[in-house]
Amino acid sequence: MSTAALGWRGRVLALLHWALQFRYAKFGIVGASGTVVNMAVLRLMQEFVLVGIEGERTRLMVALPVAILFATLNNFSWNRLWTWADRQQQAKAAGQVQAWPAQFARYALASWLGIALQYGLTLWLAHFMHYLLANLLAIVVASVSNYFANDLWTFRRRAAK
Repeated sequence: MSTAALGWRGRVLALLHWALQFRYAKFGIVGASGTVVNMAVLRLMQEFVLVGIEGERTRLMVALPVAILFATLNNFSWNRLWTWADRQQQAKAAGQVQAWPAQFARYALASWLGIALQYGLTLWLAHFMHYLLANLLAIVVASVSNYFANDLWTFRRRAAK
């Protein structure tokens, strides 16, 4: 059936199916879910959990690492299960499966630049705008370095033995 016969919904679904064949699109979707986790945890920490800490900026310095940790765990899990699932399966078939704690350590190390960028940019941008908007902008900047570091190192193709 042609895409013209499918109507606009069919064309959108066909485009989505096509885009999901590309690893970066999957990475973007996982990153979007991590952004939701990050923003929700950050808001929860800032507005409810850490209210006993004086000063919004001081709370932000404490809340941000917690939000980043939860988002990193979310993103690692989904990237391992979906974005780079093909490489996980290849490694399993070759008997080269890496235990998830070791792979998470690699993921966190590969993401350190992005994590540092996000933390520093959020704190700096929060001087000029609401902390949630500052965090969102910092996440967008950091995501590019995270993709390349994890594609080339954490979930790299393994040579057959």
